[in-house]
Amino acid sequence: MSACDCATGQLQPVDQAIAALLAQAPPLPAVEQVSIHDCAGRVLAEVAHAPRPMPAWDNSAMDGYALRAADLPAEGGWLPLAGRVAAGDTRGQRLRAGHASRIFTGAPLPHGADTVVAQEQARVEGDRVWLEGAPLGNHVRRRGEEFSAGDPLLAAGQRLRPQDVGLLASLGIANVPVYRPLRVALLSSGNELRDPGEELAPGQIYNANYFSLSALLRGWGCEVDDGGVLADELLASRDALSVVAAEWDLIMTSGGVSVGEEDHLKQAVRDLGQLHLWRLAIQPGKPFAFGYVAGTPWLGLPGNPMAALLTAMVVARPFILRAQGREQILPQTVPVAAGFDWPKANRRRQYLRANLRYAEGGLCAVPVTRQGSAMLTGACLAEGLIIVEVNRTLREGETVEFLPFSELLS
Repeated sequence: MSACDCATGQLQPVDQAIAALLAQAPPLPAVEQVSIHDCAGRVLAEVAHAPRPMPAWDNSAMDGYALRAADLPAEGGWLPLAGRVAAGDTRGQRLRAGHASRIFTGAPLPHGADTVVAQEQARVEGDRVWLEGAPLGNHVRRRGEEFSAGDPLLAAGQRLRPQDVGLLASLGIANVPVYRPLRVALLSSGNELRDPGEELAPGQIYNANYFSLSALLRGWGCEVDDGGVLADELLASRDALSVVAAEWDLIMTSGGVSVGEEDHLKQAVRDLGQLHLWRLAIQPGKPFAFGYVAGTPWLGLPGNPMAALLTAMVVARPFILRAQGREQILPQTVPVAAGFDWPKANRRRQYLRANLRYAEGGLCAVPVTRQGSAMLTGACLAEGLIIVEVNRTLREGETVEFLPFSELLS
């Protein structure tokens, strides 16, 4: 990605911008060992292989009675009782031919047994049990049926979900190799910004961007530093960027990258490093920028709250996930029917906040009413985003791509 000529009016297509950002992704972060207690949400740095088969031995899937299938008539019958095996039993019991043994879920199958009949299908009288007929192997979990020793189970580069943590624990793994989280300095630009809880003077607004973006970054596994609010002046912007560039892995700002006389961030970045990308063919969020401040990557988001949130989710997210070692970084869309008409084409790709509804023939997507780039209420009312491509019009019933927020928030 070469330094941009920001004097041109050309808008960068969204997919090209994402690809250009990924080409600039930093090397994989350092690897650290963390306790199994603390690994949820972290990115696995090495393939997890099975140290042993699962199950490690044949065991019962039910509370019931273990037997040899050959000893029980197909229509069922009586067998004498011999023995009892509970979960955790290590005695290695052997089943006598022609007998049944009481067994519990997870207990190792007695040597010689090959079938289990559930207790609901049994009737005990004294020292014998009547059992319904059962096929060979009924309710038996075979050794290694889930996986064998040495099988690769979890891939490097995946974020550990609760089920992944449970699997690692089932393997007896106490410490997990994960990538170090990306450390992000988050700054906001604008003299008008105040923190929630402060009194507002005329012309002032609360700083929504810091709170939405920091929540987003933490949801992606980043460590976030509050870099504060930048004054709308070039010298202050340069000084603040210089400080955080020396201490953090990535700088993210909101506001200050448009074309107004009080938007100084682009020039501050040029003075301290390079500006590589500015202005995308996206709505909302056109004034998105990327560059380097003294060698540290910088992502400049728009100032309008919805535009900042959307460009972070759609454009910045793949770069940030890749910088943390994630392999799956692009969200999956769902093709659905448009539940609306869109008669006017746009030279920018549009992301409409929308909900899914059931209609005749299947799912359809319907935009919410509040679509302004400053309006977060639209995102709060919506389940995801309808993608309307450049220069496209829509008729109700035509297919569109729907991007669920669930694909963008982790």
